[in-house]
Amino acid sequence: MQNTLKRSGPGQNKLGLDTLWKVFGGVLFVYLFLGFMVIPCFNTLTSVFTTKDAAGNTDPLAVIRFFFAGSMPSFVWNSVKLALCLVITVNLVGISIVLLTEYFDIKGAKILRMGYMTTLIYSGVALVTGYQFLYDNDGIVTSWLAQQFPMMNKQWFSGFSAVLFTMTFACTSNHMLFLRNAIRGIDYNTVEAARNLGAKPFRVLWQVVMPTLLPTLFSLTVMTFITGLCAMSAPTLLGYNSINPEIVRLAGVSGGEFAPQARAALLSVILAIFTIALLTVLNHYERKGHYLSVSKTKAKLVKQKIRNPWVNALAHIYAYVLFLIYMTPVVMIVLFSFQNWQAIQAKVLKGFTFINYFGTENYSYTRSNGKVKVVEDAISGMFSNEKTLGGIQLSFIMSAAAAALACVIVVVAVNYIFKNKNKKRSRAVEACLLFPWLLPTILICYSYRIYFNGNVWYVFSQNLYYQQNVRLLIIIAYTVVKLPFALRMIKAAFYAIDDELEDAARNLGASQLVTFLRVKLPIVLPSVLAVFALNFNSLFTEYDMGATFHSGSGTTYAMVIQSMTDEEGRNGFNRNATGRRCASTVFIMIVSGIILYLVYGVGARDLAERLQRREKRRRRIAAIRAKLGGGKEEAKKTA
Repeated sequence: MQNTLKRSGPGQNKLGLDTLWKVFGGVLFVYLFLGFMVIPCFNTLTSVFTTKDAAGNTDPLAVIRFFFAGSMPSFVWNSVKLALCLVITVNLVGISIVLLTEYFDIKGAKILRMGYMTTLIYSGVALVTGYQFLYDNDGIVTSWLAQQFPMMNKQWFSGFSAVLFTMTFACTSNHMLFLRNAIRGIDYNTVEAARNLGAKPFRVLWQVVMPTLLPTLFSLTVMTFITGLCAMSAPTLLGYNSINPEIVRLAGVSGGEFAPQARAALLSVILAIFTIALLTVLNHYERKGHYLSVSKTKAKLVKQKIRNPWVNALAHIYAYVLFLIYMTPVVMIVLFSFQNWQAIQAKVLKGFTFINYFGTENYSYTRSNGKVKVVEDAISGMFSNEKTLGGIQLSFIMSAAAAALACVIVVVAVNYIFKNKNKKRSRAVEACLLFPWLLPTILICYSYRIYFNGNVWYVFSQNLYYQQNVRLLIIIAYTVVKLPFALRMIKAAFYAIDDELEDAARNLGASQLVTFLRVKLPIVLPSVLAVFALNFNSLFTEYDMGATFHSGSGTTYAMVIQSMTDEEGRNGFNRNATGRRCASTVFIMIVSGIILYLVYGVGARDLAERLQRREKRRRRIAAIRAKLGGGKEEAKKTA
């Protein structure tokens, strides 16, 4: 009996610890889900119906009546109009650039592809300010056009047309990622069979190729519509009254207007309704399934030649005009980042300087009384300007922390999901992590700003929006918003794990923790690092959340870039703010380019390719050493 107790004691203790750990993990997960997803958003929803009238009485319909009586419907219509127009323009440009680089035989397709993919390395506020640098009232292109046509309106690049133009080219990055992969996966045998039956090239494209791309195009259309509906940086900087900028404006109003917080909440809820409806339609469409009959032996797609010389010439002209539109902002920003403030102000290229990157200079000017005024350090480089450097450091730390935290949470959650396949609790965990996808980002951030701006009992009576606490709130918002994407990508990586590996580790006596750390994690680690890199890349220059949480202690890098042009020349300070903005954009492009190269370049290589490259490097180094060694031996013999 004693022996039996001795043998069962450790098992019982281990069982008790496992149960205690599961209970603790479950309670913590529920606490985080309710506190940072459900309760803040529910608080935003209820605030719409708890508005008080002038007499102090609660009037549930006051905000709704004000919505229809005031100008709020115009913000909704403006966002819907932008989204509908973007669906047309983005698909036209996106499909055409993919066909020009992947389907048709266009000269210089590799160079064209690089130009079209520049939006992957700079986006958001950096991209918008890049287009402003060219087309604003004192932009390079506008200034040149004004010289040629003195009667032209120099304020042309503002409002709806400017936002539509900018976002059309900014949003085609999804086409270059997803539609490009779809068209490269087309079975060439089906194309060749249609051509052998006498079909003309454009009929083959329309009746054979395009139907295979419909599922991808439908997803891209929904994504584009949601992007236009929730647009923030372009409407804010280019002066277009849409939903998101109005929500941020109302969130900062303390008084003087009727129920600003409730109106902002109502606009956020309207965005959420649109988003949920669109994602529901997309999910229904995907579940229907779309299958195509292909040959058993799949052939690689061969680029099609355009036989008609006139059509071929027009296609090349169109391709290179688009290339100029994509590349001109990038080239101009890089060139003018090495110009002094006088050259930038005059929009001419002269000299070469690193002042927009490093160091400081004094600025002197003559006052009206004839005295010379010297403003010390009025000209400062990106890495020498305290405000800019502070924004870089703050965004770098918060983005890295949020990207890492999202990966850790999702890896642990996905491991739990796979261990409890086909169980309700695993499906519940997955649904909770996908919950942020149902809501627009602005709703989540606005809910955080309102709910946690006070001594909230749920977070131990702390005000998370107060002073430097807002940085923690931004990290939490960053993490929550990136959970669905991380879940989809990392879950796909877990499917590559063979169950027999886990069984073998268990048979060798390894615990679940050891099995996870030494067997599972090394397999999925490349995908986890890729998700971390992509999340960091998008968060580092994120504008929407930064604008919502903007405060003295929460000024992100994107907000610093946005404010640079407004500061230029103010009281003699920040004389080179535009140059520093150009340098900041170049810095963003370099960081984003390195990350994309590590993810899609080095990270995309399989093990055999990596070993092959390593062997080539070893042989190259050995050959160099042999040459150097042989030269030394000949020198010794000669001596």
